[in-house]
Amino acid sequence: MMVATAAFSAGKCIARFNDLETSSLVASTKKLPIKSCYQSCSSMSMNGCQSDLKIPLGIVETRSLVPVSSPALAMDRLSSALSELRFHLRHSNFPNSGLIRIQVPIEEHIEAMDWLHAQAHHQELPRIFFSGRRQIGAIDGNINGRNLINVAGVGAAVYFRNFQRFSFHDWRSIKRFLSKNCPLIRAYGAIRFDAKADISEEWEPFGSFYFMVPQVEFDEFEGRSLLAANVAWDNGLSWPCESAIDSLQKTLDQVNFVILKSEKDVPNTSIRGEILHIPNKKNWGIAVKKALKMIRSNSALTKAVLARSSRIVTASDIDPLAWLTCLQVEGDNAYQFLLQPPNAPAFIGNSPEQLFHRKKLTIWSEALAGTRARGGSGALDHKTGYVVSVSPKDDLEFTIVRECIRKKLEEVCNSVLVDPHKAIRKLPRVQHLYANLQGTLTSENDEFEILSTLHPSPAVCGYPTEDARCLISETEQFDRGMYAGPIGWFGGEEAEFAVGIRSALVKKGLGAFFYAGTGIVEGSDPSLEWEELDLKIMQFTKLLRLEVPLFHTVT
Repeated sequence: MMVATAAFSAGKCIARFNDLETSSLVASTKKLPIKSCYQSCSSMSMNGCQSDLKIPLGIVETRSLVPVSSPALAMDRLSSALSELRFHLRHSNFPNSGLIRIQVPIEEHIEAMDWLHAQAHHQELPRIFFSGRRQIGAIDGNINGRNLINVAGVGAAVYFRNFQRFSFHDWRSIKRFLSKNCPLIRAYGAIRFDAKADISEEWEPFGSFYFMVPQVEFDEFEGRSLLAANVAWDNGLSWPCESAIDSLQKTLDQVNFVILKSEKDVPNTSIRGEILHIPNKKNWGIAVKKALKMIRSNSALTKAVLARSSRIVTASDIDPLAWLTCLQVEGDNAYQFLLQPPNAPAFIGNSPEQLFHRKKLTIWSEALAGTRARGGSGALDHKTGYVVSVSPKDDLEFTIVRECIRKKLEEVCNSVLVDPHKAIRKLPRVQHLYANLQGTLTSENDEFEILSTLHPSPAVCGYPTEDARCLISETEQFDRGMYAGPIGWFGGEEAEFAVGIRSALVKKGLGAFFYAGTGIVEGSDPSLEWEELDLKIMQFTKLLRLEVPLFHTVT
C-alpha cells in the first residue's frame, strides 16, 4: 500500500484546511492531586487536573494532512505523521508540554458509530461518543462547510478526574489543553449530579467528574469523515512527549480500519431474576407525599424532582454500543452519548434536554418540563399535546423551570431573551412543554460560572435548588452518579452540554441501571408520576423485548 509522507517543517504540516492554526494557552492556578489510589487508573495517559497551571502549555496545535479515500489510508497517514513527529522530537528543541492534533480528512461518509463498533474489542481503553441535535447546530464544527454530526473516540491523550466537586481550577486545567484556533480539539465528559453525595461502587471509576481528549478520534461530517490522533504531554507530570507518542502508537496499532455497517436490530437479551426498583412503588408513594407535604407547608419549596433507579441483571452481557445504536432511531431532537472510563461501566443515554450551548459570548439554554405519551394517531397525538399544554399542574412545573433558568442566566449575562410562549417538543415516545432562552455573556471566561449556575437545573432537581437538593439527599436511597448531571464537551471558544437524563449505566457482568425522574409540584399524583417514570425508561425496556406492564417490582 502506498503511504504518503506527512512532511513537517518547523513543527507545522504542509497541508491545512478550514483555517485551523496553531496556538498556546496560558493558565494561572494550581490543582490539588486526586485520591492516590486512582492516580494509576490509566497507565497510558496523564491526569491533567494535576498540572501546575502557573506554567502555560507550550503548544496547542492542529496539523492537517491532505484528504484520502479510505480509513486504511488515513491510518497509514497518521502512523507516518507520528514517525515524523518522533524524528523532530529527537532532533530539535521541543516544548516541555503541549497537545498536537494530527487529522486526516476521508473523502467518504462513514458513521462514527460504525467506526466505534469496529473498535469494540478493546474495552480496556476509555471511549466516548457524542451526537448533538443537528437541526440547531449542537455540534458546530465544520470542515469545508460541512457540519460535524457525530464524534467517537478511544484512548485518552489526557484525562481529567477528581473526587472533589468540579471547580474553577478543574475547568482551567481542561482549558489549558484547548485553543480558540483549534476548534476540533475538545474535552468530552460528564459531571456528577451531586458531588456532595457518596459515590457508589458502580460510579466510582467516573469520580466526581471525568473528561478526556481522545487519543484516536473519528469525526462524522455531512458527506465526509475525518480521522484524528491527539498527542498530549507534560514533563511536569512525568509524561514526556516520547511516552505520549509511544502510548498513542499502541492505541493506533489496536485500531481497526475495517468498518462494517452496524445492525440496528434489538439485541436478544433476556432478564435473569426480577427487576429491582429503588424506591419500590410503595416507598415511591411515601416519598412523593413527603415532597407534597413540604411544598404545602410554609417552606420555600415549590418543586422537587424525585428519581428512580431500576436495576436489571441479564442472562448475557449487554453491549452498550448495540443499545446506543438502537437509541439512535429515537434520536430526533435529542443527544446521544456514551462515556466509558477505562475498565468501567458505560454511561449511555438519549437526552432531549440541553443544559447550555456557548459559542463565544452567546449562550443558549432551554426549559423542558411536563410529559405526555405520544398518541397512536395524528388526532390523538394532537389532543394529548393540547392536554399537556392546558394542564395547570404541568404549566406550573414548566413555569418554575423557565423562570428559574431565566433568573440564573440573568446573574451572568448582560441580556437575556426568553420565548414568550411555551411550545410542544415531540419525541418518538413522549412530548414535553418547551421554550428557548438566549443570553449574552460579559466574558467567555464566564463559561464556568454558567455551568455551575445552570446545574442542577430545576427540571432535574427542583426549586429552590438547595431546598430540593436537600430533600433528594434525604429521600433517595441510591446514587444518581452522572444521571441528571451535565454531559458534553468543552472547546476553545465553544462548549455544549446536555442534561444526562433518559440514561443507563451498563457493564459486563453488571447488567444495567436505568434512571428516570419526575417533577413533583402541587397537584402531583404518586401513581401517575410512577407511570411517567415507566414511560421515560421505555426506550430501554423495549431493548429487552419487554413492555412496561411486564415489570416486576421488588417490595
